[in-house]
Amino acid sequence: MTRFLRLVLIAFALAAPAAAQDIRGLEVCTAEKAMERRTSCLQSNVEFLHQALAKQQRDTQSKLEAASREAAAQKAELAALKSALTKLEQELAELKKPKPEKK
Repeated sequence: MTRFLRLVLIAFALAAPAAAQDIRGLEVCTAEKAMERRTSCLQSNVEFLHQALAKQQRDTQSKLEAASREAAAQKAELAALKSALTKLEQELAELKKPKPEKK
């Protein structure tokens, strides 16, 4: 099911027309006439994009680590609840056992 959903989302993403979007911090290098200035402008844009990508990677990694910690905590809680449930089921079974009659 999730594989199908992923494929559908990818198909929609590929089918949607890509709209041009401005990225804050990027310079318009086509206005530069001198090749040295244009090259410098492009290098500046590349450095900016590398920094933005590195920041995005750090943010994503921290979110993944937080989700991993949360999942581990939930697994531990689930194990504790299962243990408590097993104990309660055993106690209930003991209570349901017929008591021997006293004479």
